[in-house]
Amino acid sequence: MPATTLPFDRTNIHPGDRVCVATSGGADSVALLLTLHAANTTPREPLGIGLSAAHVHHGLRGDEADADQRFVEDLCLAHDIPLHLHQASVPNRVAETRESIEEAARNVRYEFFNTLLTSGHADTILTAHTAEDQSETVIMKLLRGAWTEGLSAIHPIVTLAKGKILRPFLNTHRADIEAYLTQLNQPWRNDSTNTDTAYTRNKIRHELLPQLRIYNPNLDQTLANLAELAREEEARWQVELNRLLPQLLLPGKPVRGGGRAVSTIPGSAAVSIELDRLRALDPALRRRVLRAAARQLGSRLSFDETSRLLSLCGFRTDPTVAARTGTTLHLPNNLRADRSPRELRLFRQP
Repeated sequence: MPATTLPFDRTNIHPGDRVCVATSGGADSVALLLTLHAANTTPREPLGIGLSAAHVHHGLRGDEADADQRFVEDLCLAHDIPLHLHQASVPNRVAETRESIEEAARNVRYEFFNTLLTSGHADTILTAHTAEDQSETVIMKLLRGAWTEGLSAIHPIVTLAKGKILRPFLNTHRADIEAYLTQLNQPWRNDSTNTDTAYTRNKIRHELLPQLRIYNPNLDQTLANLAELAREEEARWQVELNRLLPQLLLPGKPVRGGGRAVSTIPGSAAVSIELDRLRALDPALRRRVLRAAARQLGSRLSFDETSRLLSLCGFRTDPTVAARTGTTLHLPNNLRADRSPRELRLFRQP
Protein backbone atom coordinates (compact mmCIF):
# COMPACT_ATOMS: atom_id res chain seq x y z
CA MET A 1 0.00 0.00 0.00
CA PRO A 2 1.49 3.37 -0.97
CA ALA A 3 2.34 5.51 2.04
CA THR A 4 0.49 8.52 0.61
CA THR A 5 -3.00 7.06 0.43
CA LEU A 6 -5.53 4.84 2.16
CA PRO A 7 -8.72 3.66 0.41
CA PHE A 8 -11.90 5.34 1.58
CA ASP A 9 -15.49 5.59 0.43
CA ARG A 10 -15.77 8.88 -1.46
CA THR A 11 -19.25 8.20 -2.89
CA ASN A 12 -20.95 11.04 -1.04
CA ILE A 13 -18.04 13.51 -1.03
CA HIS A 14 -18.26 16.08 -3.82
CA PRO A 15 -16.18 19.06 -5.02
CA GLY A 16 -17.17 22.20 -3.16
CA ASP A 17 -18.31 20.35 -0.02
CA ARG A 18 -17.22 21.71 3.35
CA VAL A 19 -15.99 18.53 5.00
CA CYS A 20 -15.09 18.35 8.69
CA VAL A 21 -13.26 15.28 10.05
CA ALA A 22 -13.96 14.38 13.68
CA THR A 23 -10.44 13.95 15.05
CA SER A 24 -9.78 12.50 18.50
CA GLY A 25 -6.05 11.98 17.96
CA GLY A 26 -6.42 8.19 17.76
CA ALA A 27 -5.05 6.21 14.83
CA ASP A 28 -8.36 5.92 12.98
CA SER A 29 -9.24 9.62 12.97
CA VAL A 30 -5.66 10.76 12.31
CA ALA A 31 -5.48 8.44 9.30
CA LEU A 32 -8.83 9.68 8.00
CA LEU A 33 -7.79 13.32 8.31
CA LEU A 34 -4.44 12.75 6.59
CA THR A 35 -6.05 10.62 3.87
CA LEU A 36 -8.58 13.37 3.08
CA HIS A 37 -5.83 16.00 3.17
CA ALA A 38 -3.67 13.97 0.78
CA ALA A 39 -6.59 13.36 -1.59
CA ASN A 40 -7.49 17.05 -1.47
CA THR A 41 -3.99 18.33 -2.22
CA THR A 42 -2.87 15.81 -4.84
CA PRO A 43 -2.02 17.47 -8.18
CA ARG A 44 -4.00 14.81 -10.03
CA GLU A 45 -7.78 15.09 -9.60
CA PRO A 46 -7.92 16.63 -6.10
CA LEU A 47 -11.16 16.26 -4.16
CA GLY A 48 -11.78 19.98 -4.29
CA ILE A 49 -13.32 20.16 -0.82
CA GLY A 50 -13.02 22.64 2.01
CA LEU A 51 -11.38 20.48 4.67
CA SER A 52 -11.43 21.12 8.43
CA ALA A 53 -11.20 19.09 11.63
CA ALA A 54 -13.20 18.99 14.87
CA HIS A 55 -11.98 17.89 18.29
CA VAL A 56 -14.05 17.46 21.45
CA HIS A 57 -12.47 17.61 24.92
CA HIS A 58 -14.94 15.64 27.06
CA GLY A 59 -13.66 16.77 30.45
CA LEU A 60 -12.49 13.20 31.13
CA ARG A 61 -9.01 11.64 31.58
CA GLY A 62 -7.38 14.87 32.84
CA ASP A 63 -3.85 15.46 31.54
CA GLU A 64 -4.19 12.71 28.95
CA ALA A 65 -7.14 14.47 27.32
CA ASP A 66 -5.26 17.79 27.42
CA ALA A 67 -2.37 16.13 25.61
CA ASP A 68 -4.80 14.68 23.02
CA GLN A 69 -6.07 18.18 22.26
CA ARG A 70 -2.56 19.60 21.92
CA PHE A 71 -1.65 16.72 19.60
CA VAL A 72 -4.63 17.45 17.32
CA GLU A 73 -3.87 21.18 17.38
CA ASP A 74 -0.26 20.53 16.33
CA LEU A 75 -1.34 18.05 13.62
CA CYS A 76 -3.77 20.53 12.08
CA LEU A 77 -1.25 23.37 12.31
CA ALA A 78 1.40 21.27 10.55
CA HIS A 79 -0.97 20.58 7.64
CA ASP A 80 -2.69 23.97 7.61
CA ILE A 81 -6.09 22.44 8.41
CA PRO A 82 -8.65 24.65 10.23
CA LEU A 83 -9.69 23.15 13.58
CA HIS A 84 -12.96 23.48 15.51
CA LEU A 85 -12.52 22.84 19.27
CA HIS A 86 -15.24 22.09 21.79
CA GLN A 87 -14.82 21.82 25.57
CA ALA A 88 -17.45 19.88 27.52
CA SER A 89 -17.95 18.28 30.91
CA VAL A 90 -19.27 14.77 30.51
CA PRO A 91 -19.27 14.17 34.31
CA ASN A 92 -21.60 17.15 34.78
CA ARG A 93 -23.85 15.89 32.02
CA VAL A 94 -23.99 12.42 33.56
CA ALA A 95 -25.01 13.93 36.89
CA GLU A 96 -27.83 15.84 35.20
CA THR A 97 -29.14 13.28 32.70
CA ARG A 98 -28.26 9.93 34.35
CA GLU A 99 -26.80 8.79 31.03
CA SER A 100 -23.88 6.39 31.07
CA ILE A 101 -20.46 7.95 30.48
CA GLU A 102 -20.35 6.43 26.97
CA GLU A 103 -23.83 7.74 26.12
CA ALA A 104 -23.10 11.21 27.46
CA ALA A 105 -19.77 11.46 25.61
CA ARG A 106 -21.36 10.35 22.35
CA ASN A 107 -24.26 12.78 22.74
CA VAL A 108 -21.84 15.64 23.48
CA ARG A 109 -19.92 14.87 20.29
CA TYR A 110 -22.93 14.58 18.04
CA GLU A 111 -24.54 17.71 19.44
CA PHE A 112 -21.33 19.57 18.57
CA PHE A 113 -21.30 18.03 15.10
CA ASN A 114 -24.89 19.15 14.59
CA THR A 115 -23.93 22.66 15.68
CA LEU A 116 -21.17 22.74 13.05
CA LEU A 117 -23.66 21.64 10.40
CA THR A 118 -26.48 24.01 11.33
CA SER A 119 -24.12 26.98 11.71
CA GLY A 120 -22.75 26.46 8.20
CA HIS A 121 -19.19 25.61 9.26
CA ALA A 122 -19.56 22.24 7.50
CA ASP A 123 -21.86 20.44 5.07
CA THR A 124 -20.58 17.02 6.05
CA ILE A 125 -19.02 15.49 9.16
CA LEU A 126 -16.74 12.48 8.71
CA THR A 127 -16.18 10.00 11.54
CA ALA A 128 -13.48 7.33 11.40
CA HIS A 129 -15.52 4.25 12.35
CA THR A 130 -13.81 1.11 11.05
CA ALA A 131 -14.80 -2.44 10.11
CA GLU A 132 -13.94 -3.53 13.66
CA ASP A 133 -16.15 -0.79 15.12
CA GLN A 134 -19.00 -2.17 13.04
CA SER A 135 -18.38 -5.72 14.31
CA GLU A 136 -18.33 -4.56 17.92
CA THR A 137 -21.54 -2.60 17.47
CA VAL A 138 -23.44 -5.46 15.83
CA ILE A 139 -22.42 -7.80 18.66
CA MET A 140 -23.38 -5.23 21.31
CA LYS A 141 -26.80 -4.76 19.70
CA LEU A 142 -27.30 -8.50 19.41
CA LEU A 143 -26.46 -9.09 23.06
CA ARG A 144 -28.90 -6.38 24.10
CA GLY A 145 -31.75 -7.94 22.15
CA ALA A 146 -31.97 -5.37 19.35
CA TRP A 147 -34.52 -5.54 16.55
CA THR A 148 -33.40 -5.46 12.95
CA GLU A 149 -33.01 -1.69 12.97
CA GLY A 150 -30.53 -2.11 15.83
CA LEU A 151 -28.59 -4.78 13.97
CA SER A 152 -28.07 -2.30 11.15
CA ALA A 153 -25.51 -0.87 13.60
CA ILE A 154 -23.30 1.95 12.25
CA HIS A 155 -24.75 3.47 9.08
CA PRO A 156 -22.31 4.61 6.37
CA ILE A 157 -24.39 7.75 5.84
CA VAL A 158 -26.74 9.58 8.21
CA THR A 159 -28.80 12.38 6.71
CA LEU A 160 -29.74 15.13 9.15
CA ALA A 161 -32.04 18.14 8.85
CA LYS A 162 -29.01 20.10 7.69
CA GLY A 163 -26.01 18.21 6.38
CA LYS A 164 -24.94 14.61 6.81
CA ILE A 165 -22.53 12.35 8.67
CA LEU A 166 -20.36 9.93 6.68
CA ARG A 167 -18.24 6.95 7.77
CA PRO A 168 -15.83 6.44 4.82
CA PHE A 169 -13.60 3.96 6.72
CA LEU A 170 -16.40 1.54 7.57
CA ASN A 171 -14.88 -1.14 5.31
CA THR A 172 -11.30 -0.38 6.41
CA HIS A 173 -9.50 -2.46 9.03
CA ARG A 174 -7.49 -1.07 11.94
CA ALA A 175 -4.42 -3.07 10.95
CA ASP A 176 -4.35 -1.32 7.55
CA ILE A 177 -4.81 2.06 9.22
CA GLU A 178 -1.93 1.55 11.62
CA ALA A 179 0.28 0.22 8.81
CA TYR A 180 -0.50 3.36 6.79
CA LEU A 181 0.45 5.67 9.66
CA THR A 182 3.59 3.67 10.38
CA GLN A 183 4.70 4.08 6.76
CA LEU A 184 4.16 7.82 7.11
CA ASN A 185 6.09 7.87 10.41
CA GLN A 186 2.98 9.54 11.80
CA PRO A 187 2.36 8.99 15.54
CA TRP A 188 -1.08 8.87 17.09
CA ARG A 189 -2.61 9.01 20.54
CA ASN A 190 -3.83 5.96 22.47
CA ASP A 191 -6.81 6.41 24.80
CA SER A 192 -5.96 4.50 28.00
CA THR A 193 -9.66 3.76 28.63
CA ASN A 194 -9.78 1.66 25.45
CA THR A 195 -8.16 -1.22 27.36
CA ASP A 196 -10.53 -1.00 30.34
CA THR A 197 -12.80 -4.04 30.10
CA ALA A 198 -15.21 -2.53 32.59
CA TYR A 199 -16.73 -0.96 29.46
CA THR A 200 -18.90 -3.35 27.46
CA ARG A 201 -17.43 -2.38 24.08
CA ASN A 202 -13.88 -2.98 25.30
CA LYS A 203 -14.84 -6.35 26.75
CA ILE A 204 -16.33 -7.34 23.40
CA ARG A 205 -13.28 -5.97 21.54
CA HIS A 206 -10.58 -7.61 23.65
CA GLU A 207 -12.28 -10.79 24.90
CA LEU A 208 -15.36 -11.88 22.95
CA LEU A 209 -14.53 -11.05 19.33
CA PRO A 210 -11.06 -12.69 19.38
CA GLN A 211 -12.74 -15.89 20.54
CA LEU A 212 -15.47 -15.68 17.87
CA ARG A 213 -12.87 -15.13 15.14
CA ILE A 214 -11.43 -18.54 15.97
CA TYR A 215 -14.74 -20.05 14.78
CA ASN A 216 -15.04 -17.69 11.80
CA PRO A 217 -11.84 -15.92 10.65
CA ASN A 218 -14.02 -13.86 8.28
CA LEU A 219 -16.28 -12.74 11.14
CA ASP A 220 -15.89 -9.00 10.57
CA GLN A 221 -17.14 -9.29 7.00
CA THR A 222 -19.95 -11.60 8.10
CA LEU A 223 -21.13 -9.05 10.67
CA ALA A 224 -20.77 -6.21 8.15
CA ASN A 225 -22.97 -8.19 5.75
CA LEU A 226 -25.56 -8.68 8.50
CA ALA A 227 -25.61 -4.94 9.21
CA GLU A 228 -26.07 -4.15 5.52
CA LEU A 229 -28.91 -6.67 5.18
CA ALA A 230 -30.60 -5.22 8.27
CA ARG A 231 -30.34 -1.67 6.88
CA GLU A 232 -31.90 -2.70 3.59
CA GLU A 233 -34.64 -4.73 5.28
CA GLU A 234 -35.53 -1.79 7.51
CA ALA A 235 -35.61 0.63 4.59
CA ARG A 236 -37.99 -1.68 2.74
CA TRP A 237 -40.24 -2.13 5.77
CA GLN A 238 -40.33 1.63 6.36
CA VAL A 239 -41.70 2.20 2.87
CA GLU A 240 -44.45 -0.32 3.58
CA LEU A 241 -45.27 1.19 6.97
CA ASN A 242 -45.41 4.70 5.54
CA ARG A 243 -47.98 3.43 3.06
CA LEU A 244 -50.11 1.49 5.55
CA LEU A 245 -50.08 3.45 8.80
CA PRO A 246 -52.30 6.32 7.58
CA GLN A 247 -54.91 3.70 6.65
CA LEU A 248 -54.65 1.77 9.93
CA LEU A 249 -54.14 4.32 12.71
CA LEU A 250 -57.24 6.17 13.93
CA PRO A 251 -57.13 9.23 16.19
CA GLY A 252 -58.50 9.08 19.74
CA LYS A 253 -61.44 6.78 20.44
CA PRO A 254 -64.95 6.31 18.98
CA VAL A 255 -67.90 8.17 20.51
CA ARG A 256 -71.57 7.29 20.57
CA GLY A 257 -73.35 8.51 17.46
CA GLY A 258 -70.25 8.29 15.26
CA GLY A 259 -67.01 10.20 14.99
CA ARG A 260 -63.99 10.09 17.26
CA ALA A 261 -62.95 12.04 20.35
CA VAL A 262 -59.42 13.43 20.57
CA SER A 263 -58.13 14.65 23.93
CA THR A 264 -56.97 18.26 24.20
CA ILE A 265 -55.17 17.73 27.52
CA PRO A 266 -51.51 18.85 27.16
CA GLY A 267 -49.16 15.87 26.97
CA SER A 268 -51.85 13.39 26.02
CA ALA A 269 -52.11 11.63 22.68
CA ALA A 270 -53.83 8.48 21.46
CA VAL A 271 -54.16 6.26 18.40
CA SER A 272 -56.45 3.28 17.83
CA ILE A 273 -56.32 0.30 15.50
CA GLU A 274 -59.28 -1.86 14.54
CA LEU A 275 -58.68 -5.45 15.62
CA ASP A 276 -60.12 -6.83 12.38
CA ARG A 277 -57.63 -4.75 10.39
CA LEU A 278 -54.79 -6.12 12.53
CA ARG A 279 -56.08 -9.65 12.16
CA ALA A 280 -55.86 -9.37 8.37
CA LEU A 281 -52.11 -8.62 8.53
CA ASP A 282 -49.38 -11.24 8.54
CA PRO A 283 -47.53 -11.65 11.88
CA ALA A 284 -44.41 -9.74 10.84
CA LEU A 285 -46.36 -6.71 9.62
CA ARG A 286 -48.73 -6.84 12.59
CA ARG A 287 -45.82 -6.63 15.00
CA ARG A 288 -44.25 -3.72 13.12
CA VAL A 289 -47.53 -1.79 12.97
CA LEU A 290 -47.89 -2.02 16.75
CA ARG A 291 -44.33 -0.89 17.34
CA ALA A 292 -44.70 1.98 14.86
CA ALA A 293 -47.92 3.10 16.57
CA ALA A 294 -46.16 3.13 19.94
CA ARG A 295 -43.23 5.03 18.45
CA GLN A 296 -45.59 7.75 17.21
CA LEU A 297 -46.50 8.25 20.86
CA GLY A 298 -42.86 8.41 21.96
CA SER A 299 -42.27 4.82 23.14
CA ARG A 300 -39.92 2.15 21.83
CA LEU A 301 -41.25 -1.29 22.67
CA SER A 302 -39.12 -4.32 23.48
CA PHE A 303 -39.86 -7.78 22.12
CA ASP A 304 -41.65 -8.77 25.34
CA GLU A 305 -43.71 -5.57 25.47
CA THR A 306 -44.80 -6.04 21.87
CA SER A 307 -45.71 -9.63 22.64
CA ARG A 308 -47.92 -8.46 25.51
CA LEU A 309 -49.70 -6.10 23.13
CA LEU A 310 -50.24 -8.95 20.70
CA SER A 311 -51.65 -11.02 23.56
CA LEU A 312 -54.02 -8.22 24.53
CA CYS A 313 -55.33 -8.31 20.95
CA GLY A 314 -55.74 -12.10 21.11
CA PHE A 315 -52.97 -12.97 18.67
CA ARG A 316 -50.73 -14.65 21.26
CA THR A 317 -51.25 -16.44 24.55
CA ASP A 318 -49.75 -14.84 27.64
CA PRO A 319 -50.99 -15.92 31.09
CA THR A 320 -50.24 -12.45 32.46
CA VAL A 321 -52.44 -10.64 29.91
CA ALA A 322 -56.22 -10.98 29.70
CA ALA A 323 -57.29 -10.70 26.05
CA ARG A 324 -60.65 -9.13 26.81
CA THR A 325 -62.46 -5.81 26.73
CA GLY A 326 -61.50 -3.46 29.52
CA THR A 327 -57.96 -4.79 30.05
CA THR A 328 -55.28 -2.09 30.30
CA LEU A 329 -51.54 -2.61 29.88
CA HIS A 330 -48.93 -0.30 31.42
CA LEU A 331 -46.00 0.19 29.04
CA PRO A 332 -42.81 2.35 29.12
CA ASN A 333 -42.81 6.16 29.01
CA ASN A 334 -46.34 6.43 30.42
CA LEU A 335 -47.77 4.54 27.45
CA ARG A 336 -51.00 2.66 28.09
CA ALA A 337 -52.93 0.19 25.97
CA ASP A 338 -56.55 -0.81 26.41
CA ARG A 339 -58.89 -3.01 24.46
CA SER A 340 -62.46 -2.39 23.44
CA PRO A 341 -64.65 -4.93 21.62
CA ARG A 342 -63.43 -3.67 18.26
CA GLU A 343 -60.22 -1.72 18.82
CA LEU A 344 -56.86 -1.54 20.50
CA ARG A 345 -56.14 1.95 21.80
CA LEU A 346 -52.66 3.24 22.68
CA PHE A 347 -52.46 6.48 24.64
CA ARG A 348 -50.10 8.53 26.74
CA GLN A 349 -50.94 9.00 30.40
CA PRO A 350 -50.39 12.74 31.06
